[in-house]
Amino acid sequence: MEELEPSELGTHEYWNHRYETEIANYSAHGDAGEIWFGDDTVERILRWICKTPEIAKDSSIIDLGCGNGMFLIDLSNEGYSNLLGVDYSEKAVELSRNIATAKGYNITYKQADILDDLEGTYKVIHDKGTYDAISLSENAKENRQKYIVNVKNIMNKDSFFIITSCNWTQSELVEHFKEHFQLHQVVPTPTFKFGGKEGSVVSICIFKRI
Repeated sequence: MEELEPSELGTHEYWNHRYETEIANYSAHGDAGEIWFGDDTVERILRWICKTPEIAKDSSIIDLGCGNGMFLIDLSNEGYSNLLGVDYSEKAVELSRNIATAKGYNITYKQADILDDLEGTYKVIHDKGTYDAISLSENAKENRQKYIVNVKNIMNKDSFFIITSCNWTQSELVEHFKEHFQLHQVVPTPTFKFGGKEGSVVSICIFKRI
C-alpha cells in the first residue's frame, strides 16, 4: 500500500505554531478554534458512544491528539467523567487546559507522544485525525506501525478503538490494522457519487483488539 507524501501537517513544529496562534485567539476573543472534520462528525461519534451500553459514564476514555480538547468537553457534557486528553504539542495541551479551566470542567490533559509507550488501559480510545497526521510524517510507515502497536497496548478485549480519518478509506484502515484489530462497526457518514462510484469524505471505524 502506498504511503502518503510527507507534509508539514505531520510535524511537531506545525502543530505547536498552530496552537500557539489558537491560544492567542482564545485569550483575545474566547474562540476555542477549529473543530476538525466538523460538528456533524463529532455528533455522530458522540451519538455512537452514548448509545453503546458497554460504555458507562465512568468508563476510562482517552483522546489521542486532543488538540483544543473540545471533544472531551462534549463528552463531559454528556455525563462522562473519566477523561484524559493527550497531545504531543505542548501548546495544544496548554490551550486545552485553558479552555477546560475557564469553563469549569474537570478534565485531565497532558503532553505525551503517542509514538512512545502510553500508560494504562482504556475502555475507549478515540482518534480524530491524529493517525492522519502521523501518516503525513517523515518515516510514516514506521511511525504508523509504532502507533498501531501502542494503541493495541492500551486496550483490553473489551475496549473500543474509534478512529476518524479523511486520508484513508474504511478498507484501507481495515488493511492497516488487521494484524492486531478487527472491525467492529462503521459509523455511517455522508457519501458522494463521482464517476459512477460512491465514497465518503470521512471514514469513522470502530475496532476491537484481536
